[in-house]
Amino acid sequence: MAQNVAQLTPILSAAPVVPVIVLDDLEAAVPLARALVKGGLPALEVTLRTPNALSIIKAMANVEGAFVGSGTVRNRAQIEQSIEAGAQFMVSPGAPLNLLSDALEYDVPLLPGVSTATEAMAAADAGYSYLKLFPAEAVGGAKLLKSFASPLPDLKFCPTGGVSPQNAMDYLSLPNVICVGGSWIVPSDAIKNRDFDKIEALAREASQIGK
Repeated sequence: MAQNVAQLTPILSAAPVVPVIVLDDLEAAVPLARALVKGGLPALEVTLRTPNALSIIKAMANVEGAFVGSGTVRNRAQIEQSIEAGAQFMVSPGAPLNLLSDALEYDVPLLPGVSTATEAMAAADAGYSYLKLFPAEAVGGAKLLKSFASPLPDLKFCPTGGVSPQNAMDYLSLPNVICVGGSWIVPSDAIKNRDFDKIEALAREASQIGK
């Protein structure tokens, strides 16, 4: 088996930025998702770092136009919990071989994180062609991905970690980058203050990067 590229491609190519969401406020889930989708960012990564994360995925999955995925997926149990909650994709910070193997048993695709050429090659050998570079800026950023392009031409990346409006185009201009992941679109103060208009505006700005 191989990564479900047919399902993952339209999700990752829907917009230049995938918002990385750390949220525990269930009441904010639906209005936040609606604001992001309305702003032009339909692919939403909800990290499994809070007690209510799975409930938030379940709530956001009902928002029209949203592709809701789980982030910080680390084991088979979280894969199964994510799928049960309605996740359409999953994202992992790393790429241990047992996780890569487990994920291929399910139709919902996993986007595994790598930080070296060796990890990228191992993931490719396991059947993966879309990968997350993480933590992108800390491990070499756009320069590293540029150096991957020639020897690893069959792989596409979504760099996450330290990506910002200031450096997003450094990544998006590369031929092996399909999108970037970032948390700047979902500032915690805006969520706390229920300022979803601000989040929609940030999403609209992000959706136009590179256009």
